Amino acid sequence: MSKVYSLKTVQKIPISLEEAWEFFSRPDNLKDITPPDLGFQVTSRHHGPVMYPGQIIEYTVRPIMGIPLYWMTEITHVSDKRYFVDEQRFGPYSLWHHQHHFTEIEGGVEMTDIVHYKIPFWILGDLAQVIMVRSQLKKIFDFRYAAVEERFGKWK
Repeated sequence: MSKVYSLKTVQKIPISLEEAWEFFSRPDNLKDITPPDLGFQVTSRHHGPVMYPGQIIEYTVRPIMGIPLYWMTEITHVSDKRYFVDEQRFGPYSLWHHQHHFTEIEGGVEMTDIVHYKIPFWILGDLAQVIMVRSQLKKIFDFRYAAVEERFGKWK
């Protein structure tokens, strides 16, 4: 049986908690912090502009050789200006649970992402994790870190 993997990133951003929440809790802003080579697009028409529990968001993403993959997530938990959780309902993983936490700190906000994920195909999934998936996820979150710094400024 394949393993459940996790990834945690922490970023300090020199903006108010309200500004951070306003940006990160809007599905249409995801494209701005996702590497362009992934061809990420929100495709759902009825996801709404403001995040809420039970919200379904649909995407296409092209992570391997430009082949489009359908991905559907549900926003399962929302605590205003504190955290939200998205979980994959359909897509490339057999498990995707992504927590987004926001903590007000002196001079800004600390944003913490915690992702638990599992790759299908048992031992082949574990092999894919070593060969490609781990590095691709790290690349996505590194891009996101840089895009957030460019948009909101670097932490001092």
